[in-house]
Amino acid sequence: MRFWPPNISWSRIGWSWSVPATFILFFVAATAPFPFGSTNDLSIAFWCLCLGIAVIFAPTRDLRRPHLWLLAGIGLIVVGYAFVLHEQLSDHPWVAPFQPIWKQASDLLGVPIAPSASIVKNEAFFALGAPLANILAIVLGITVGADRERARRLLWVIASSGALYALYGVLSFLIEPTMILWREKKAYLPNVTGTFINRNTAAAYFGSCVVIWMILIVEQIRPDLPKRSFFWRGLIQALARALREQPGLAIVAGFLCLLAMFMTASRAGVILSLLTLIVAFTLQVRKDLRPRTGLLISLGAGLIIVLGLLQLLGGQVGSRFETQNLVDEGRVEAWKSAVRIIAENPWFGTGLGTFERAFPPYRSSVISISGVWDAAHSTPLELASEVGLPLALLIALAWAIMLIFLTKGVFVRRRDVIIPLAALSTAALSSLHSMLDFTLQVPGYTIPFFALFGAGLAQSFRSRDVSAKG
Repeated sequence: MRFWPPNISWSRIGWSWSVPATFILFFVAATAPFPFGSTNDLSIAFWCLCLGIAVIFAPTRDLRRPHLWLLAGIGLIVVGYAFVLHEQLSDHPWVAPFQPIWKQASDLLGVPIAPSASIVKNEAFFALGAPLANILAIVLGITVGADRERARRLLWVIASSGALYALYGVLSFLIEPTMILWREKKAYLPNVTGTFINRNTAAAYFGSCVVIWMILIVEQIRPDLPKRSFFWRGLIQALARALREQPGLAIVAGFLCLLAMFMTASRAGVILSLLTLIVAFTLQVRKDLRPRTGLLISLGAGLIIVLGLLQLLGGQVGSRFETQNLVDEGRVEAWKSAVRIIAENPWFGTGLGTFERAFPPYRSSVISISGVWDAAHSTPLELASEVGLPLALLIALAWAIMLIFLTKGVFVRRRDVIIPLAALSTAALSSLHSMLDFTLQVPGYTIPFFALFGAGLAQSFRSRDVSAKG
């Protein structure tokens, strides 16, 4: 059984202008999580440079009309960002009102101060890096992923690099838990974070990689599975055979990601990842199951396995649920504060990247006075508070359309369905998790997975076989 990687001929990558873009994308997707989740400005600028160069060489000959419509939609998002940023950065905005704090500061100091539509002048320019990297990544995902073999390679690059980061995370926790790479670890000492600073982002990343590994493994053993009545018995036998053959390596890699995910002790990250795993598996094997009863059995069996895994590996997760439930009170109060910021700045927000400075006047008295609240722990709320409701709703609409296209791809595609399925599963996981945390604000997570979302979108439409093209 040929497994690594399936149906892909790596030796058949003849030179073409697509090669630089393809390998740059693979390099960035594999290494973006490495430098502490790429949350510092220097890392983000480097990835934007790499992705920008790749866009110059981006292959276009495999693009068809649906792909061009997708790129046009992304262009609309870019136009929306450009307009809002103009208003926030300009000394003479077209329609945005000036923030009242500038007049208040001028009156208090007794000196004239040039006003701005943002509460921090020019901050939007410096905060643009992460959204720009995400846009470049999804554009490259569409252009590079329009070819089915390149899309499959991207899937393997993300899964393989995720397994290596999981291996590092587990080993570093066992050997030197007070360090992340070459820096001292200042928080989450009892937990695995891999190369990320925050355990919640690490849980979503490792959980997403678990889902991808599961999809890849099931695709390989699925031809050996009996249909309908004997499906579950055949599944156990196929997995047992796989452990003795080449797929065993993938099973080990997937288990490493699963172990690292549990060792983060992230409540939402672990639970949402496991639920996504159940749904993705059911969607992948739905045609092999009995109608209705088979789907119910699959979901029920998945829930039993999830509960068993939580008992076996999720001791820390369970204890956190007992003491704090799914979310703590401080986070709920922070969401309420973010809503008040949006209510007072509905059209253009307080300025991209300014949440940390906008939050203190709205900080609830219920929240502990210790520490700085630098994120809303809800990406949609933080985005709306920074750029305003119109742009936030436009982005939400684009995200919903993406999920619809990926869902359609899962049910329409007859081959290569694993690409839109992997993209849909990880997009749903990151969407749900970002409502409780800031996963989609960490470039080390978003860059590889936005590239996967783009590839999934590109492969969500039935197309001719272009696997022989370079």
